Amino acid sequence: MVRDYHVYLVNLDPTIGFEIKKSRPYVVLTPTKMNAVLGTVIIAPMTTTLRGYPSRVELRFQNKFCEVCLDQIRAVDESRLSKSSLGFLKRDEIEIIKNALSEMFDL
Repeated sequence: MVRDYHVYLVNLDPTIGFEIKKSRPYVVLTPTKMNAVLGTVIIAPMTTTLRGYPSRVELRFQNKFCEVCLDQIRAVDESRLSKSSLGFLKRDEIEIIKNALSEMFDL
């Protein structure tokens, strides 16, 4: 089962324009309960290219500094995700992401 705030390897090639390219880790943003019944998940890519944009959350994952790119969220079929999780985010990182999404969408 696909779990929220777990990280999976996803390949979305081919991409167009400014979309983030190549296979990379993505954070699942949709709640686990939704993932159990829908065939799609909402994900945000992770990158080690640090830009410091307000729509990006910096964190440390697998001993690397990276950003979760909330400006690049999308829904994909869950079959695009790797079979197993690469790991999961810590509670404080999850709260930072939730706060950033709230600010982005003025909630």
